[in-house]
Amino acid sequence: MTAQIDAVVFDVLGTMVDEPRGLTTALREAAPDADLDALLALWQRHIEREQDRVVTGDRPFATADALDREAAEAVAAHAGITDPAVLDRLAGAGRRHPAWEDSAAGLERIARRRPVLALSNANRAALLHLTANAGLRWHQALSAEDARTYKPAPEVYRLAVEAVGVPPERLLMVAAHAWDLRGAQAVGMRTAYVRRPVGDPPQETDTFDLHAESLGELAEALEAA
Repeated sequence: MTAQIDAVVFDVLGTMVDEPRGLTTALREAAPDADLDALLALWQRHIEREQDRVVTGDRPFATADALDREAAEAVAAHAGITDPAVLDRLAGAGRRHPAWEDSAAGLERIARRRPVLALSNANRAALLHLTANAGLRWHQALSAEDARTYKPAPEVYRLAVEAVGVPPERLLMVAAHAWDLRGAQAVGMRTAYVRRPVGDPPQETDTFDLHAESLGELAEALEAA
C-alpha cells in the first residue's frame, strides 16, 4: 500500500501539536486560581459545537481565530477575567501549542521521501504561527479557511487532493482522530492512525490502512515500501 502513496497529509491539532496542553498553559496563565479542567472543557465544547454548526450550515463560516476569540470570551466570563490584554493573549492560545516530542523529527524523516502537507482546521495566519512556534516544516500548509468550512467536511480534504494533483487514493491522511480519518476515507484518501494521548481512537468498525504508535513507527512503515 505505501508504495502507492505520492504525498502524506497531516492533521495538526492534536496530531502534531499537543493542543490540550497548550490551552491549559494559556488558561493557567490567564486564570491561575480557576478550575482549569472546567475551563478547558468549556473552551473545547465551544469550538466543537461552533465548527459543527459551520459544517452543517447552521451558522456562516467564521475563522478559527474568530471561534477561539469566542471561546476565550466565554472562558473570561466564567472565570471573571476583565483585563483586555489578558483576554487578547488567551484568544491567541491556538498559535502557541507545543509539538509532540516526536513530531519534528518524524515529519522531517517522512519528508525526505515524499511531499508532506499540513491540513488543518486552524486558519491560515494561525497555522503559520503555530507551525513556526512548534518547529514543524511542511512542503505546503493548507487551511480549512480556504474551503470556508471545517473537517470532516469533504471540501477540506479536497484541498489536499487538488494541491497535490493526484487521485485521492494516492494521498495518505495522518491523524490521531478517527473522525478525521473517516472524513478522509469518504473522499477516497488512504489513512494512517497515529496514537496520541488526546486523540480519538478507532472503533472496531474502522478500517484504516496503517496504525502507528508514533511518527517514528509511521516513518518506518513508509520507508519499508
